[in-house]
Amino acid sequence: MIMTAEQMKAAEDAAFCKGSTPAGLIEIAGEEIASVIHQYFPKPSTLVVFCGKGHNGGDALVVARHLEVQGWNILIRLTTSVDEMSPLAREHLESLEHSQCISSLPPIFGPLVILDGLLGIGAVGAPKGIIADQIIEMNHLRVKYGGFTVAVDIPSGLDATTGEVFTPCVQSDLTVTVGGVKSGLVADTATPVVGRIALVPLPDLFFSEGDPASLITPTQLRHLLPIRDFDTFKGSYGRIGILAGSLGYLGAARLVSSASVHAGAGLVTLYALPDSYEILAAACIPEVMVHRIEAYSDVFMEKLDVLALGPGLGAAYHEELRSVVRDVAHPCVVDADALNAVSADTSLLSHCVGPRLLTPHPGEMERLFPRMGRSRRDWATEFVTSYPVTLLLKGARTIIAEQGCPPVFNSTGNPGMGSGGMGDVLTGVSAALIGGGHSPRDAAMLGAWICGRAAEIAVFNDQDSQESLAASSVITHLGEAFSSLRKADC
Repeated sequence: MIMTAEQMKAAEDAAFCKGSTPAGLIEIAGEEIASVIHQYFPKPSTLVVFCGKGHNGGDALVVARHLEVQGWNILIRLTTSVDEMSPLAREHLESLEHSQCISSLPPIFGPLVILDGLLGIGAVGAPKGIIADQIIEMNHLRVKYGGFTVAVDIPSGLDATTGEVFTPCVQSDLTVTVGGVKSGLVADTATPVVGRIALVPLPDLFFSEGDPASLITPTQLRHLLPIRDFDTFKGSYGRIGILAGSLGYLGAARLVSSASVHAGAGLVTLYALPDSYEILAAACIPEVMVHRIEAYSDVFMEKLDVLALGPGLGAAYHEELRSVVRDVAHPCVVDADALNAVSADTSLLSHCVGPRLLTPHPGEMERLFPRMGRSRRDWATEFVTSYPVTLLLKGARTIIAEQGCPPVFNSTGNPGMGSGGMGDVLTGVSAALIGGGHSPRDAAMLGAWICGRAAEIAVFNDQDSQESLAASSVITHLGEAFSSLRKADC
């Protein structure tokens, strides 16, 4: 559920009436935020805490205390004198044994994490005075030292309900939102300053009202990873067919098929036209079967559990692709050039024989269904209201929509995914999940989250940077992403 700032405050007040205390909630929130930071930075580093005088600052100081115990170097920038801080915030400041309150920052060596604990959801309007100055300082440090900024609950300078970005506003890489997801965090305007979103639930909070849309979380997905039976075989996990790749775009076929293999597919078959068959047969990983076909319509005769089609196919056979999208009986993941083919006649989406998962990026979506000023959420929901398909609208905040279901926002990923081939990987992963028995919606949710998590692992385990991250590296880390979800260490 997604809620406004007022709905969040009402839930907190209800919890206090039943015996919860601000001190108890702050302690839980701070400990959990520290745990999230530890997932990204398992080795102690330097943490600079920008601390407001209220409960948001209290959360940040509890984070600092937990990281201090782990050996972090803690530096604290206050916005007021200690005497002006709330009693809870002052108490948590005094509990820090080795941290320093500083008026200016010394030179920083090694990884830097910047913690925004200035303003909470009750803040109204643009930050002013010392708060504004410290926001500017935070953003400067992030650029100067390549720091990683973590916002407590919301980035300071963002309206928690509307998503309006005031000037100045903290540029966060990760926002750890507490209790529930605030509506402003998933607004289109907020995406550039919010970054990755992690949700820290508070056990004493219950929400009687709110937006039924949601943020994809590990808790929501974990039950979708059943333990495999010991008495099992390759046919138990899906026969995946792939139509991808053409001369000049053969890499797409390799990425889709390899991603499908590494996402749990039982059998993966890549279908290739005569002009590309020999190249693909030699280039694909050995776990992928490559079959020669004379026309895309040949797949109608194949025994499959799911068909993924579109990446790297080019524009030569659009009419035939439209026929495949419409008439193949089994579920299809429709991407890239298959989407471009469909855009010439979107009415066929109302007459598809089997379930369809469409995975457009914004440019492909514009060709399918012009945006015309809609928010991304409205764009997605109005599309699935018009057509009986599942939609995964890619972007920094990927949205999954389906008729009769509230939309969901993906929470994982990083800017390193802004490179060629990432969509091909998602297509292969989604196809493998559908082949393994998931519905298109569940496959889209799990696939988007897993691909984003694999990208995070690749960057934060020191093997890649955001600049060097490639689609093939995401495939390499899919196993770790599945494991992190299953182990609940994410």
